[in-house]
Amino acid sequence: MKQLININLLPLAILTIFASSCSYLQPYKVPVMQGNIIEDKDISKLEKGMTKGQVDFIFGRAVIMDPFHDNRWDYFNSITVGEEIITERKLSIFFNDDGVVDSWVLEKLSDN
Repeated sequence: MKQLININLLPLAILTIFASSCSYLQPYKVPVMQGNIIEDKDISKLEKGMTKGQVDFIFGRAVIMDPFHDNRWDYFNSITVGEEIITERKLSIFFNDDGVVDSWVLEKLSDN
């Protein structure tokens, strides 16, 4: 009789262990990159006096090109995994009236 009870409890024990271990399983969360890739090696190439074409060659098309402010290009980069923001960076490049680079600002909006 004891052996019969142990055999009937075995599936229940296995089910209990499986159900409790499932709470630790999480689905794989894909890293999502948005915007332009802003690398330090590319920022080191940036110099005053560069033309818009040269900047476009290094960084690609700016995410934000305001037609009312032709002298400013903004590049944005974000990497998230699920709901967690891994990094957010913004590069703003300012051009003078001749259309060449006057200055730039790199902001780390979030960096974990």
